[in-house]
Amino acid sequence: MRIILIGQAAFAEKTLDKLIGKGEEVVAVYCPLDPPSGKFDPVKQKALQLGIPIRQHKSLKAPEVREEFLSLNADLAILAFVTQIVPQQVFSVPKLGAICFHPSLLPKYRGASAINWALIRGESVTGLSLFWVDPGIDTGPVLLQKEVKVDPDDTTGSLYFNKIFPLGIEAIGEAIDLIKAGNPPRIVQDESKATYDPPCRDEHAKIDWAKPAQQVYNLIRGCDPQPGAHTTWEQKMVRIFDTRLQLGNDSALPGEVTNIGTEEISVALAGGTLIVKKMRGEGGKISATEFAKQADLKVGDRLG
Repeated sequence: MRIILIGQAAFAEKTLDKLIGKGEEVVAVYCPLDPPSGKFDPVKQKALQLGIPIRQHKSLKAPEVREEFLSLNADLAILAFVTQIVPQQVFSVPKLGAICFHPSLLPKYRGASAINWALIRGESVTGLSLFWVDPGIDTGPVLLQKEVKVDPDDTTGSLYFNKIFPLGIEAIGEAIDLIKAGNPPRIVQDESKATYDPPCRDEHAKIDWAKPAQQVYNLIRGCDPQPGAHTTWEQKMVRIFDTRLQLGNDSALPGEVTNIGTEEISVALAGGTLIVKKMRGEGGKISATEFAKQADLKVGDRLG
């Protein structure tokens, strides 16, 4: 098939590898503009190596993008980790339309931070969807889905890179096979089960130490690595990463530092203890013990 790939970062790069490996004809790669640093996106680098035409636009809503799509005479467009809005006048041009990767089991967790919110809400199972693009946000008919088990200590980073990312690349290959076989699934999403969440930002990532231990832990791992769950120490923001939860009653007040080890610190929770391995204040991410040393944080001090 003649395919237009729209995407960025490592996921789009590996999608391109998968398509080429399956013998598909990728007629163009659309990726964001180069950053001020001038460093090329991985999918752009791969397309350059393969001699595939690259298109970069500030907005895909520009009239010339539709004209480009028409001239490419594509059978299908694939959206693989896309942050730009792809308007209907563009995604409807390929003969078979467009399919999009999304890291949740739609219709649950629509939106840009699906993995973050699934972890924050304590889901034990999530997954990925490939769906047919329509004018809504993650609302189109589903082509296929894959479930993923969420382990108790998974973070957004580990869940994406270790599980959803590789499975998603394989699912795109499977989707291509279904489409080429004819009459691929178009399962209408059940709107009664739909959820949508905003992008997970600092306003959502503030730690409330008074909440139950599991809720605090879910927030921290759901915000790891981005945006980074945060609290305060001496009126300055501190971000917390790479944590573990030990359930059980603790006599200390929630947020109180109860131990400082060689690499990690312990913080009391309501119904447990949080083991913190990495923290970031005004500088870079360092071990929690090093942070405590630099910030003069001692046992008995209370975060937040």
